[in-house]
Amino acid sequence: MINELAGVVVIFAVIILTGYILGKYIAKVYAGEKSLLDFMSPLENVFYRLSGIDPTREMTLKQNLFALLTINLIWFLLGMLVLMTQAWLPLNPDGIPNMSPHLAFNTTISFIVNCNLQHYYGESGVSYFSQLFVLTFFQFVSAATGMAAFAILINGLRDRTTSDLGNFWNYFIKSITRILLPICVVLAIVFVINGMPATYEGKETIHTLEGATLPVYRGPVAAMLPIKHLGTNGGGYFGANSAHPLENPNYFTNSVELIAQMIIPVALVFALGFYLNRRKLSWMIFGVMTIGFLALAIPTMIAETQGNSAIAAMGINQSHGNMEGKEVRFGPVVSGFWSIATTVISTGSVNGMQDSLTPLSGLNALLAMMINAFYGGVGVGFENFFIYLIIAVFISGLMVGRTPEMLGKKIEAREVKIAMIVALLSPFLILVGTAMTAWFAANNAALVGYGGKESWLYNPGFHGFSDILYEFTSSNANNGSGFESLGDNTPWWNITTGFVLILGRYVPLIGPVVIGGLMARKKFIPESSGTLRIDTVTFGVMIMAVAVVITALSFFPALALGPLAEYFSM
Repeated sequence: MINELAGVVVIFAVIILTGYILGKYIAKVYAGEKSLLDFMSPLENVFYRLSGIDPTREMTLKQNLFALLTINLIWFLLGMLVLMTQAWLPLNPDGIPNMSPHLAFNTTISFIVNCNLQHYYGESGVSYFSQLFVLTFFQFVSAATGMAAFAILINGLRDRTTSDLGNFWNYFIKSITRILLPICVVLAIVFVINGMPATYEGKETIHTLEGATLPVYRGPVAAMLPIKHLGTNGGGYFGANSAHPLENPNYFTNSVELIAQMIIPVALVFALGFYLNRRKLSWMIFGVMTIGFLALAIPTMIAETQGNSAIAAMGINQSHGNMEGKEVRFGPVVSGFWSIATTVISTGSVNGMQDSLTPLSGLNALLAMMINAFYGGVGVGFENFFIYLIIAVFISGLMVGRTPEMLGKKIEAREVKIAMIVALLSPFLILVGTAMTAWFAANNAALVGYGGKESWLYNPGFHGFSDILYEFTSSNANNGSGFESLGDNTPWWNITTGFVLILGRYVPLIGPVVIGGLMARKKFIPESSGTLRIDTVTFGVMIMAVAVVITALSFFPALALGPLAEYFSM
């Protein structure tokens, strides 16, 4: 256990160090300053010429949002077309059939919005063509979309008065060519060296020790895995995700995947400080996020090392911790750390069964997604945190009896209303979806599945309620992980979670950008002795209190019916 804990400490230290260095580099890229990969500009110019885009043209808030939404709509239509016709397209040696319309809808939306909620079984659900030209492509562009939105937002926070917020296309292309793609190339080489498949050959048949035959799927795994983690996407090439030995062969690749999925969310916090020349602010934000993350990760690692009391009651030795649903090559400490890292930053990848977590560990994973602001996904993590920051500024202003200000700009009714709409949307989507589905389960309705509840709800009782709550929470947080004890490839699940995915992505993404655009047009007021400083420890405590109170008030009753009730009943 000591060695496992030391491994986690080293991994987290590497994440912070590389995140700081990468954050400084990202700030230079978005500011248009000279940087390490300027030699990529000829490749970028090819895209600009082919598309007729002028990357130097400043765009307003409406122009940036229009570009973002229209290109996402085009990608959606492309993904639906390919997934519903993949059986007739090339690169399909295993004869993978077409997806049903409702599954194609859910899968396409899920990958576009950076969630990768997989209601299909990875290696047997999509062809090589779909893996490469839809799923891998979407994992690049969805991550770059979030990063471009982040760049537009922080442009609005600069100490100037303007209606120009930069150019979405410029930020989008550079996010791929100068940040995501170069790192992915390095990661792919590391993964190939460590035994991940990189082939277009079909599945292989092996003979087991019991004398049975078993199909082993292969494919361009090493090409997809880097962006899966680096872009906080999480869509596994295999159904078992990073618990599969061909997707995560050993402890070293496990460590690399953990680092890869956390460095950009951490780096963007530091990039904010370098870009706005407010490094103390970025350290305050990083401190709040890190305290929140560790407050979830440490209890989870402790709970998983203590084992599962229900399994111990069956006479099964739990001296090595809760190993049910976990890989021996990783152990309970690293797997517990991964379960919180993947839910905090919205990657949603797994190296073990989330469904096998102890009730309190499952509670922490749910809280990570419900708060959805401790590091978060690429770009949108800070945007979610920004909503809490706006609310904290507003409340602080009321407490001292003066107009709230932030970074030299007044926070007025419009900004607060937008922030509250975004903050209340998550509880609405999660709780309404959970309540409707639980009602159908209680009435044994066939609408959710193809039969009664026995056909889709495999765990009745408290844990079954947690399964439903987790699925909608994961969808809203654009996370993609699941307790995986639901029969979720049905029209009900595919369509309802599909709409939750859409609203849970674009409203929290657009809302903060709109606030940033409104602030950019306001007159800049230099700081004075009476200015509310938002880069202090005191204000950091205020933000944490706002996040905790909003989450507790919104979700405690639902959590009491699920993981808490399961814990106290054990």
